[in-house]
Amino acid sequence: MRIYVHIGPDGQVSDRLQRILDGKRDQLLGKGVLYARSPGARNHTRLFMAVTDPEHVDSLRYNRGYIAPEKQRVLHDDVAHALTEEARRFPVDTLILSAHQLGTSLSTRSELTRLKALLAPISDDIRIVAHVDDPARMLVRRYPGQLLEGRGRSLGLELDTTTANSFWDAAIATRPKPDPQAGQFPEIQGANHWLDFRRMQSEWEAVFGAGSMTFRSIDFALLESERAPDEVRAAFGIADTIGKVEAWDLPAQPSAAWLTRCRLFNDAVLRLLAKKEVILPRQLWRKFLGEIKVHGAPVDADSLAALSERFAGDISALCAEHDGLDPALMAPDRAAAPWVEADPTNGFRATQYLMAFRWRINQATKEELANKAADLARLAARTPAPVSAPAAAPRTPALAGAAATLREVDAEADPTATENVDRILSPAARKVMPDLAKQNFVKLQTSSFAPHNRLGRVDEEALAAAYTPAPKRVLPNGSTGRVIVGCMKNEGPYILEWIAYHRAIGFDDFLIYTNGCEDGTSEILDRLQEIGILQHRNNDNWSGNSPQQFALDNALDEPVIRNAEWIAHIDVDEFVNIRTGNGTLDDLFAAVPDATNVAMTWRLFGHNDVLTLTDRFVIEQFDTCAPKFCPKPHTVWGFKTMFRNTGAYEKISCHRPNKLADGFDDKVKWVNGSGRDMTSEALRNGWRSSKRSIGYDLIQLNHYALRSAESYLIKRQRGRALHVDRNIGINYWIRMDWSVHRDITIKRNVPRVRAEYDRFLSDPVLKEWHGKAFQWHRAKADELHGMPEFEDLYQQALTLKLTETERVAYALALDLEN
Repeated sequence: MRIYVHIGPDGQVSDRLQRILDGKRDQLLGKGVLYARSPGARNHTRLFMAVTDPEHVDSLRYNRGYIAPEKQRVLHDDVAHALTEEARRFPVDTLILSAHQLGTSLSTRSELTRLKALLAPISDDIRIVAHVDDPARMLVRRYPGQLLEGRGRSLGLELDTTTANSFWDAAIATRPKPDPQAGQFPEIQGANHWLDFRRMQSEWEAVFGAGSMTFRSIDFALLESERAPDEVRAAFGIADTIGKVEAWDLPAQPSAAWLTRCRLFNDAVLRLLAKKEVILPRQLWRKFLGEIKVHGAPVDADSLAALSERFAGDISALCAEHDGLDPALMAPDRAAAPWVEADPTNGFRATQYLMAFRWRINQATKEELANKAADLARLAARTPAPVSAPAAAPRTPALAGAAATLREVDAEADPTATENVDRILSPAARKVMPDLAKQNFVKLQTSSFAPHNRLGRVDEEALAAAYTPAPKRVLPNGSTGRVIVGCMKNEGPYILEWIAYHRAIGFDDFLIYTNGCEDGTSEILDRLQEIGILQHRNNDNWSGNSPQQFALDNALDEPVIRNAEWIAHIDVDEFVNIRTGNGTLDDLFAAVPDATNVAMTWRLFGHNDVLTLTDRFVIEQFDTCAPKFCPKPHTVWGFKTMFRNTGAYEKISCHRPNKLADGFDDKVKWVNGSGRDMTSEALRNGWRSSKRSIGYDLIQLNHYALRSAESYLIKRQRGRALHVDRNIGINYWIRMDWSVHRDITIKRNVPRVRAEYDRFLSDPVLKEWHGKAFQWHRAKADELHGMPEFEDLYQQALTLKLTETERVAYALALDLEN
């Protein structure tokens, strides 16, 4: 087997190639080529994090929790084992790995040696592939990404390094030691050493062998066209054609003025962080940079001609050595006036903005300190203290300094007073929140209903390996097992993933009702019924208050429901996320053996800045969500119920079984998502968790109520299954678009869901109707963009970038109780 390791180093080009490889993954397998999944869904960042030097804590390792060497070691062993097993499972000739961070951030021989050692058990035939361009153009594309990660030094850093005898060594010398709390990451704050392509080749070949490195020119005309797979074939030695793809536009470069603003603001932040008095989460830092954005002309690569001239001789020689390097494509732009940092415009002063943001930074620090304290308390509760331990461990200097700063802030005038509320709201909230919402925001500052994410156990499982396939269940004669009953209307693009997912975690059958479908939903379900996957019922002739309740009433007479062991009513935008064991129903039921009813509380997932409707897994696209603790507004803690079919209840309703039968009062045990008894609270009524009954440790219901922004438009246009007389306007977006916290626990299911999903698509009828359904939704989204009412709604929604507390305050001010 030959292994190709694609190391970027251009992030945008790598993303384009990775998307092609990911989209053609199944086709490539048929040609003997494996684009690995185990090191990362698309960009193999897990492989990168696994091989960095233990003391080299980069921003990825820091943000994903692999700071400590022992945690990185666990990651390394997991990646090595999973990748070896993945390669063993598939009889292929070629394995492709890709992460641009390998090219931009690995800087020592020891890191390259660790990478080679990890791959050696699979094959010793390893080729390194790098896509390069004129160094000035590459730096112009790389610099904005560094600024968004906190870089505080200008392009002058690289330009000054061009005069050194060894650009590589001089650039490495500018890299600070890692100090995450101070915002110091070597690959972010230091000069880009990898722009020295000749030295890059010598470093990599010193470890992987002479001739192991291949450079290829970046041909944007090709990569932006539907013929981009031709470059994939050429770069990775793929003989057969792999089809065309959709055209792609290179992302527009940001304005030079905004880059200056970002650099100046980062410099001010770094000086603040150096005092070790505050903690600034990365997500909030990025939000601040977005709020100071201005438009204008981008940086001209031709103003960095000194960089191109520095490497002109090396590039000429490399073009002669590497067939994939085209001298015409590598030629620099015409030299222009030397680079000067752009004016930030409008009298921008970074320190003024930092002062304006300071209250939000202090609040974030409080939350981080509280989270750390809660984690320490949980750890102390699990670990007996040694006899000689002091009563209270001293704080670290950093946290002590932060606490002192916060005491000073608290001693100032109360920033939550109504007259001061505008200065503590985000700019977006100040513009759109009505006075009542602002009053709610003030009240929440000291309320027990204020949202936060400090609830339950820490999600260590989010960083663990993918779940393994569950064995197929054999049902007793006459039993339909574990059954989902659901209602759908125009949900065609999402059905196969949803069915595949719930089959993968242990559901046995499905009873699906549809009404008013135009997009192929009914045809997909009919075909799934024909091949024995589910039962489909037409519900067009419904009567009463809602098509959903009419369906649920009729479901009670269906054999698939009467003969079920367990029943759950959920919608196609809801996924049962089991967070224990191997993530299956067997594991859940083993954890709560006496339960008859399990409350699956919603975790609301927002649109995650995904604007465009695409044919990709929902569970892969959307991973930002509401905080765990969010008792208001009432929908955030809504739950659906999975219940044993014991006859205890006479009716199935949207969220729960209802009408407790006589004689069953002491035969029902209702547990929450952490397995704790909540029978007294839920026995006869209720469909929301409370502060007493909330829990997510064993199971939660991931609720993707919006999906992409375009999907929301379509949902807005068609109304709702339960309340057909109500439109879904901006109020619904305010209540449902939670994109503050991140939860990736469900993604551990992706490999086994993909296997089931691919089996569905191997059926030509299902594949055809799935494609038609997606195209129907794509056309509908385009149509709605052309209608002023919907386009205005779309644009309005995208401006509502609210903090979690602002969103709660706004939602409480709306008439949304339904």
